[in-house]
Amino acid sequence: MSDDHVYLSLAEGHGDGDARWAFGTGFEDPLHGVSTAVPEDVDRAELAALCLALGDDALVTAQRLAEWTTRAPELEEEVALANIGLDLLGQARLLYARCGQVDGTGRGEDAYAYFRDADDFRNVRLAELPNGDFAFTIARQLVFASWRLAHFQRLTASADPVLAAVAAKGVKELTYHRQYAAEWFVRLGDGTEESHRRMRAGLDQVAPYLGELYAAHETGTEVLAVLRQAGEAAGLPLPDAPPLPGSGRRGDHTEHLAPLLAELQSVARAHPEAAW
Repeated sequence: MSDDHVYLSLAEGHGDGDARWAFGTGFEDPLHGVSTAVPEDVDRAELAALCLALGDDALVTAQRLAEWTTRAPELEEEVALANIGLDLLGQARLLYARCGQVDGTGRGEDAYAYFRDADDFRNVRLAELPNGDFAFTIARQLVFASWRLAHFQRLTASADPVLAAVAAKGVKELTYHRQYAAEWFVRLGDGTEESHRRMRAGLDQVAPYLGELYAAHETGTEVLAVLRQAGEAAGLPLPDAPPLPGSGRRGDHTEHLAPLLAELQSVARAHPEAAW
């Protein structure tokens, strides 16, 4: 089995390849020296909606990854998944904070994370699906990280300086997220008969949600290129699955989001305004 060429080629052109962990990317404030004033030519409502949606994507995915704690197949993978989740949680905090600055409410990040119901969330539905087995999580992570990375690469040129700075930091993190998932995708797809079967099943489950991602942001070409490259190395061609109707961006969610949020929000709602 050889997957090095996939891993390395996906990493190509994205800077420091050693910045791979939440604690390894440094503790520098990405907003240090960045003006928080909203430029006059930026639509505040559109900016707030974008930050909210991207924050929701990150928060919900981080919560799903946190569920692997004590359950991952190996300790190293448990640490890796937890740190990917922490990266996403950091992105969510910055995006929620920016949303509160521009939407006129002045709300803090906790208000967005803990005190909204499922109908108010705007994450894509792929993020909220249950983890399933490790292969499904890898398939979902490869798709999600590839899509989010392509989106954030564009956002580094955003007219809003805060969003551009958040995106620039996120690109470094998401590059590793994609590398990690691609490496495991190839390893499982090109491994044993059982690992191939499971990776195939995971990809089949994820495929119907691709259409929603492309509709949320036009990054289909980049994502498909990654999936085809990894799929060729893994012996896993991308299935031709019809897209599911509806969109999490419009508040259409699966039955899985509400229970996830109930667990995530339980302490904050039981002790509102508590100081720890």
